[in-house]
Amino acid sequence: MNGTASIPARLLALRTMPTPALKQHWRDLFESEPPPFNRRYLESRLAYRIQELSLGGLKPGTVRRLEKLGEQLDGGDKKKRGIRLDRDRPITGTRLIREWQGVEHVVTVTADGFEWQGQPYRSLSAIARTITGTRWNGWTFFGLKNHRGRA
Repeated sequence: MNGTASIPARLLALRTMPTPALKQHWRDLFESEPPPFNRRYLESRLAYRIQELSLGGLKPGTVRRLEKLGEQLDGGDKKKRGIRLDRDRPITGTRLIREWQGVEHVVTVTADGFEWQGQPYRSLSAIARTITGTRWNGWTFFGLKNHRGRA
């Protein structure tokens, strides 16, 4: 996809792009391997990156504010800043979307677990079990881990 297409057209094209093409687009825009998350995650991050590259990133004042907030959390230790204790867990606020038997299920990651249909859950496996009626690894069910166990 060339950089001269309008931003809305580029964003719209993400929806119909085959997954391997999305992953290649990720490599082109981020210069790294795409994460093993679901398609909607890739689409949303690519959409943000396209807009960021076309329109510019965050304002310097916003970056400073975020850095100050980070310092409050890590005491100014730059080594700690790059490490999340729960780095395999999706960031709070992330929405996980899974279609099961024609029904779309949306789970929101919360600070202390997950929320599905307005109810709090401690694990994704409990949600997957409620949706399917069978035992599932929640990370696999929601596409956060492949079948070989790698995140």
